[in-house]
Amino acid sequence: MTDLLLVGCGRMGSALVQGWLAGKAADHIWAVEPADVALADPRLHHVRDAAGLPADLAPEVVVLAVKPQMMLEALPAYRRFAGPGTLFLSIAAGRTLAYLEQGLGPEAAVVRAMPNTPAAIGQGISVLVANPLATPAQRQRAEALMQAAGQTAWIDDDALMDAVTAVSGSGPAYVFHLIETLAAAGHAAGLPADLAMRLARQTVVGSGALAGAASESAAELRIAVTSPKGTTQAALDVLMAPDGLQPLMTRAVAAAARRGRELA
Repeated sequence: MTDLLLVGCGRMGSALVQGWLAGKAADHIWAVEPADVALADPRLHHVRDAAGLPADLAPEVVVLAVKPQMMLEALPAYRRFAGPGTLFLSIAAGRTLAYLEQGLGPEAAVVRAMPNTPAAIGQGISVLVANPLATPAQRQRAEALMQAAGQTAWIDDDALMDAVTAVSGSGPAYVFHLIETLAAAGHAAGLPADLAMRLARQTVVGSGALAGAASESAAELRIAVTSPKGTTQAALDVLMAPDGLQPLMTRAVAAAARRGRELA
């Protein structure tokens, strides 16, 4: 029988657990979470802290899903699992492989993953990076676990994770802000506020779904919507100006990546 140990069962941890249970990812999932866990399944065993775990527990994977600022306090309780038979999979932002190795010891096989909030509906994307002790089989297992939240991709350099976080980890907030600003612009143009918000929200939702389903690039999809000298072109002349959206987004992503390095 296989056992997974989940440390931290908040919003992201709960989303992953639901996917694991649906996909029968393990025979037993142990969740360490001080608060109540609103998931009922005979394969899920909830304990309040590490002291409540069985003494003979030998998990195949320990998933570290606590808040980054709690990681230093949490790691010592799980260091006993470090060894070739157990993989540590961390989804904590800003906590590097070197940080995790220092807390877990030199024998720990570690994969670090950065998911994003659309994981809650199985539409996220997670980027993974592994330390040298993670075997090919363990890398494959980590990827399978994160696929419960959506798509996956790998990088070889942990230093790139700050850029990953700035694009996809923080990216949903940028999209939500786009909805806010598009709705506000519609309201400023004379639309009722509730209608402007409905139009903005569904336009972003529908456009995202189209981008996900289409074989064309984002640029090709944009061109297909744009009639020469039409209304869309007039708006794009503003958005694509030298001081338009691209340099603004570049600065925003750079600021997020820089803050990630500072937090690490």
